[in-house]
Amino acid sequence: MTDGVPTTDAAAAARQASVEPRRFSPRSPIEQMEPQAAPPPPPRLKMRHRSFVTFGSNMFTILLALILVAGAGAYFVVREIEKPGPLQRDKALVVRGGMGDIADQLTQEGVITSPYPFMFAVVTQSHGEKLKAGEYMFRQGVTIPQIIATLIEGKAILHSVTIPEGLTSEQIVGRLMENDVLAGEVRETPAEGSLLPDTYKFERGMSRTKLIKQMQDEQRDVLNRVWSRRSADIPVKSARELVVLASIVEKETGRADERPRVAGVFINRINKGMKLQSDPTIVYGLVGGKGTLGRSLTKADIERATPFNTYVISNLPPAPIANPGRAALEAVANPSRTKDLFFVADGTGGHTFAETLDQHNRNVVRWRQIERAKADQQKPVDRYEDDSVLPPPAPASGQRSGAATDAPASPATGTLPPGQRPRVTDASEGTPRDPLKNKTFDLNSPKTVPALTTR
Repeated sequence: MTDGVPTTDAAAAARQASVEPRRFSPRSPIEQMEPQAAPPPPPRLKMRHRSFVTFGSNMFTILLALILVAGAGAYFVVREIEKPGPLQRDKALVVRGGMGDIADQLTQEGVITSPYPFMFAVVTQSHGEKLKAGEYMFRQGVTIPQIIATLIEGKAILHSVTIPEGLTSEQIVGRLMENDVLAGEVRETPAEGSLLPDTYKFERGMSRTKLIKQMQDEQRDVLNRVWSRRSADIPVKSARELVVLASIVEKETGRADERPRVAGVFINRINKGMKLQSDPTIVYGLVGGKGTLGRSLTKADIERATPFNTYVISNLPPAPIANPGRAALEAVANPSRTKDLFFVADGTGGHTFAETLDQHNRNVVRWRQIERAKADQQKPVDRYEDDSVLPPPAPASGQRSGAATDAPASPATGTLPPGQRPRVTDASEGTPRDPLKNKTFDLNSPKTVPALTTR
């Protein structure tokens, strides 16, 4: 206690005095004129979760800024993607696999300006796994969407190789090996007659073995269709025999209009039990798949016995002597219905056909005249006379046979008795004076073909 008042009461009185407003004594007029002090600010109230609100506000601001930046960046990227590329001219390019490698390669080759727009477009469209490696042609100013479409669809450049009719399998393999767009080795030469001559298209890097298989598959399909439509009158027992005979027809003539007639000659000879007597079979028996002999046939060659020499054997050769095309197969399956038994080159790249040996002998002598004129190109005459030739019916005025471009292919040759009237032929045939042999002239326009000297 203090002065008779409990200590607790004194403390309570002090607190009450601090809460109650102080009572001021009256001020003088001068004091009243003085400005009063401003009341103190109210105490700040504590806000719950103030830190969370501040963090959220800051994050919103940052997010908004990022959206604006990303939008602006996307706008410029889209513009870069859709605008024409920097390529100044069409360009072929072998593209490797992988999105990053492709982007870098396209940039280095000048197809695109930067790899990033390309990669952005590929990723946003989920095309990363769809891009295909290969050889592609990119056009001038190509855009990134066009590049992606090309790589996804695999629109690779297609190369081609043409296999002419009448080549042997060994010759065909040689052509494929010379083609540097194809890949791989050919370990075994395909069977003769098993490949279909044609023009084949392929992408860079295709294996030679795969292309050969394609040739074999197509030959098999064509042969099956031709065999199913064959004439019932032909003395051919199997599809293989048809290929053998078609290969001989293919080697005998390169003219499409003659194939059915040449096939008809061989069919007639088979029906009569005659030997085929085809010169290309002699050559194949001597050199095999190499194709060419490199010289003219001799009497010893004709008499030499080989399994393929149809001057010696009585039947078809044991295998094809080349790879025949569709037209030759069709010709054998449906030959011309004639009585022809012989044919010989006529000096125009075609042949003269005959039903009898006597007619054939006349044709053979005429061919020899043409050969003699070719060998004597410097002879300053316009006609050639042979006292041993009996002339066939006179040709129409101005008629000529054309340039000699083929070697004789003559089943059964013969000679005529001497002492007949001379046969007159045009000695310009097969010489540099022959307008059909001179390739500098336009043979489709008669105005540019030099006039033929006649008498």
